[in-house]
Formats: sequence, C-alpha cells, structure tokens
Amino acid sequence: MYNVLIFGASGSIGTQTLDVLKRLNEDYKLVAFTIGNRVEYVDKILNDFKDVKAICLKNEEDVELFKNKYPNINFYAGSAGLLDILDDKSINIDIVVNALTGFAGLLPSIKSLSLNKILCLANKESLVVGGEFITKLLKEGKGRLYPIDSEHVAIAKCLYNKNKNDIDKILITASGGPFFDTPIDEFKNITVEKALNHPTWKMGKKITIDSSTMMNKAFEIVEAYYLFNVDANKIEPIVDRHSKVHSMVKYKNGDIYLNVGPSDMRIPIYYALTFGKCDKDKFDDVEINTYSNYHFYQMNYEKFPLINYGKYIIQKRGNSGAIINAANEECVYAFLNKRINYIDIKSIIDKIVAMYQFIDNPSLDDILRTDHEVRLLVNKLIESK
Repeated sequence: MYNVLIFGASGSIGTQTLDVLKRLNEDYKLVAFTIGNRVEYVDKILNDFKDVKAICLKNEEDVELFKNKYPNINFYAGSAGLLDILDDKSINIDIVVNALTGFAGLLPSIKSLSLNKILCLANKESLVVGGEFITKLLKEGKGRLYPIDSEHVAIAKCLYNKNKNDIDKILITASGGPFFDTPIDEFKNITVEKALNHPTWKMGKKITIDSSTMMNKAFEIVEAYYLFNVDANKIEPIVDRHSKVHSMVKYKNGDIYLNVGPSDMRIPIYYALTFGKCDKDKFDDVEINTYSNYHFYQMNYEKFPLINYGKYIIQKRGNSGAIINAANEECVYAFLNKRINYIDIKSIIDKIVAMYQFIDNPSLDDILRTDHEVRLLVNKLIESK
C-alpha cells in the first residue's frame, strides 16, 4: 500500500493524477493534497477519496472555513504549510507527486527527497533551479525520483536496459507550439489568446506560454541533463508537430529508439506512480497505420532563441537557473495579464541575465534570495517601460 500526497491537486497535472489514482487498484491511497486558490475542488476531491487526512490551502481564511467543515482533517496554510504537511505523522507519506507550477515547487521537492520519499516530479523548475541540490540528495541515497514529463518518461523507456556510453544523441521532441509556422516579423502581433491556443496539448496557462516561446523545451533539456547524467552536447530538441513521438534516443551503432503514444499526460503519470510499469489497457493507444504520418523538423533557433538558455544553464550552473526561471515566470505572468507584449518576454529575460549578479556556488538561501530579487527587478523594468 502506497500513501500519496499531491502538491497542486487542482492544476492540470494534479487533476489528471487524481484520475490515474482512480484507475489504479487499492494499493494506492490519496492521504493528502495541496490546493492554491481553487478551493472549490476540495469538496469534490474529498468526496472521491475517503482516506485524506491532511490538506494545505493557500489562504488562512480558507483554512478556517474548511477546518470547521472537516474537523477530522489536519489543515495547513501557505508556503510554510507546503513543507509542514510533509511532517504530518498521521499520514505516513510514501509517494509525493509534485505538480506545483514554478519556483514554488523547489523546496517541497528538496524536502520530499530529504525525508526519503518517492518523488514523482512534474515540477521542472525543481531541477532547473535546484538541480545540483537534488542530485546531491539522490547521490546520498535520499529518496527516489521519477519524472512525469512525457518527454523524460519517453527517454527513460528508450534507455531501458541500454548502456549510456552507447548513446549518440537524446532527441527531445517538441510540438513546435502555435507559432512554429508564423513568420518572425509577426511575433510582435501575438496576443495572449493566440499564445494559449496550443495545437496538441491541454495544459495550464503558464506552461502553455512557455511551450510557445520554447522556454519549456530549454527547461526540459536541463531536466534531461540532471535526470540521465548525459553530456549536454548529446541532448538536442527536434520537432514533431503531432506530438505523437515523445522523444528519441539515437545510439552510436545507428539504432534509433523512439517512444510513440497519444498526447495524454495520464500515461507518464501512471508510469511514474508505478515506478516504470506500462499498462496499455489503461489508456488509448496509437494506431500503427498512422506511423507514416510522422515528420520531424529541425528546431528554428532564430525564431525561438529562448531555447538556448537550456544549454546556458547547464554550462553556467550556479544561480543561473534561478535567474532565468524567476525572470521568465514574471514575464509570462505579465504577458498573461497584458502588461507586456509577447516579444518583451525575451528582451526582458536577456536584460535580467546581463544585469543580475551570478553566483558560482550558491547556497539554498542564495537561490531563494536570487528568486526574490530577480522578480522585483523584472517588475521594475516593466513599470519603467
């Protein structure tokens, strides 16, 4: 029996994780979850999952309301509550699903591993910002980590029973987003509505914008580097407009292994929760007669230059991931709130990288300070603009 905690249960990955837990047998119990502002999900989740003993909500006012309604459940609040819930002795957590968005997922990932939990990681920022810290914990034998990203689950499948020394290239597929065929001189006219119209995946707003700028793919390159311990020069993006091929591995003998499947995040979630089990009867499959429709394209680095920050973060390390992630998060939310234009995202990130102090060997406090200060700096730039 595995007791499961979901960080971010009301988001895209969180709700799909709940669906997967319903499909799994009684070996899995949801015992705790966290939710931000979408507290309307609390009643529904508790109606579907009867073993929940602990919940963290963003606001103290909501906690007081639900504490009275559910007196037998332990409630926690805010960012401190995200860490405190992991210490709750009444739930004995085995598996943590980190489906939080952005930097908020870093400390819960680090604490989960330090407490020897099995971490199913959808929060890519944990590795982008804190890859060195997480790698150190894993090397010390703390916890276990299974990726939830479709691309990294695909890579893991393609590497199964293979020698990493035989790898020629890891090819991380990208859909190309909504603007792959859009002329670069039209980017200045891109609206929020257009950027949110992803051609193949249904995701949260923030990651959808990141997919349109290819910053998401930059972060996935960093993830692959830390997850698979492969030379960064062997990791490259490639475009599959249909999002059916989730990634590929090319070996030195010329063999190419690829993972094919529908655009359904429940499949990698299932894979992570079951530690690598594949059960095609649980989900829809891809028809073999569609394979001839797969075409691959080279990434357009001129049109999507933010993808270069993936290799930059790997090369620089230090607090570079924290700088770029914080700048990107603030820019994306500013764009979603129509405070800046689409093309401003890149220009502001570039300015921040040039302006902010690089720290070669940061402490965790340095990372937290970097995140805070960069956000302030970004918003000053936006206001002055």
